[in-house]
Amino acid sequence: HITPEKFYVEACDDGADDVLAIDRVSTEVTLTVKKDVPPSAVTRPIYGILGTIRLVAGTYLIVITKKKKVGEIFSHAIWKATDFDILSYKKTMLHLTDIQLQDNKVFLSMLSHVLSVDGFYFSTTYDLTHTLQRLANTSPEFQEMSLLERADPRFVWNGHLLREFAAQPEIHRFATPVMHGFITMHSCSINGKCFDWLLVSRRSCFRAGVRYYVRGIDSEGHAANFVETEQIVHYKGSKASFVQTRGSIPFFWSQRPNLKYKPKPQISKSVNHMDGFQRHFDSQIISYGKQMIVNLVNQKGSEKPLEQTFAKMVNSMANGMVRYVAFDFHKECSRMRWDRLQILMDQLAEQQDEFSYFLVDSDGKIVTQQEGIFRSNCMDCLDRTNVIQSLLARRSLQAQLQRLGVLHVGQRIEEQADFEKIYKNAWADNANACAKQYAGTGALKTDYTRQVSFSCKGLLGTGKRTQWGLIMDGWNSLIRYYKNNFSDGFRQDAIDLFLGNYSVDEVEPASPLHVKKDWKFLALPIIMVVAFSMCIIWLLMAG
Repeated sequence: HITPEKFYVEACDDGADDVLAIDRVSTEVTLTVKKDVPPSAVTRPIYGILGTIRLVAGTYLIVITKKKKVGEIFSHAIWKATDFDILSYKKTMLHLTDIQLQDNKVFLSMLSHVLSVDGFYFSTTYDLTHTLQRLANTSPEFQEMSLLERADPRFVWNGHLLREFAAQPEIHRFATPVMHGFITMHSCSINGKCFDWLLVSRRSCFRAGVRYYVRGIDSEGHAANFVETEQIVHYKGSKASFVQTRGSIPFFWSQRPNLKYKPKPQISKSVNHMDGFQRHFDSQIISYGKQMIVNLVNQKGSEKPLEQTFAKMVNSMANGMVRYVAFDFHKECSRMRWDRLQILMDQLAEQQDEFSYFLVDSDGKIVTQQEGIFRSNCMDCLDRTNVIQSLLARRSLQAQLQRLGVLHVGQRIEEQADFEKIYKNAWADNANACAKQYAGTGALKTDYTRQVSFSCKGLLGTGKRTQWGLIMDGWNSLIRYYKNNFSDGFRQDAIDLFLGNYSVDEVEPASPLHVKKDWKFLALPIIMVVAFSMCIIWLLMAG
């Protein structure tokens, strides 16, 4: 309910009388009741509060205005936020100069850009930020906390926007923690036995950004493009889960765009890599247990120094909880030899059996725990990484479905045509979502992911690459090149603003949006325009 003085947010749960009152002048947030809402207020439905942010014009309230039901996890509704609105506390912009108005408009467009990227999910009754295993190993006190208090801060993308709500426990229930990534749910049937199969990818908001602007780690050990992917099976009350992670090579390196198709990676020479490297794996071990690094980068050319440094640092760290395997994906699978992925799967099979998976029976008793995790990476942690993760997840799913009695002894997932199609398409959709969020385009090699039939004993299907798939890879590569060089700076700034890595100062004398450019910045465009004009004149006057 909107009035000139206040925003009133009414809880629509059955029997709820609470109303959140936000003062548009003092920005104070208090609780009141329905009868305090003025009849003259303009009323509209919203589905959640994303939070508040300060821009040049003052404070803004961001709300979810449209949602789409994805499905249910254990009877809890899961929603995708599909549209948002950014509401100004100020009733007028007359207090701003023309330059401030322009700056405010740019900052608003940045927020709108972040919110337009597909993949924001929320639930008002279920904690989407934690894996089944983490939720099963919590205290009764944890279960009583609000969703905002108990959420994993790594995966709450509106954590910065909700900072003022977090400071007032009595209004926590009005705050909606939102994760960014990918969720798909399917009701499946094999041998007449129905089960739910889910895939959840959670993107970390620490060291978040776009492809060439954010690589490696920061001083706290947070890796770029870090994604936790969980595969869940629910059958007759029993729940099984298999978790994997992906993240940029965890030391200090960069690959800034410079108009080349593939800029050369630069390893920083001025910092102590081991500090951040150690911090990264210490936190990973606390969260997931043992680590099996699967490094898929090229072992020649510009990627070679990264592989060598990674291997050297794992050896120097000498931590028995961290193991390392390097597999040159492009070399091994060159000329479409996808069957050679079996070499890697054979290498990892014993480790995967040791790590196991999480399983809780219908009585709530924990049967097995996942003791370790596969941390996969390539350069972008997108295309190659997704292929390997889908194969590891399939192998785990095979074991889970046999243990739950869905698959008979000797049966393979690949033989179940209907489920196989669902499985491949879901993993390809997951690849596309992660790629669009990080690189700005859909993933490459998804035609392979959608086709390949893989088993622990060998490749049953051919997993051929299609001609259309190769064309789409070329098109996506072209779009990536353009975005990485000409529009990703804006995207990176937008993400930094949204996550609070950059804060707008209302009284800041010099705006960062206005940088004086000298003649050198105009030289290349002028030369290009003159050259293009001369070319056209010569063509027209050729006779």
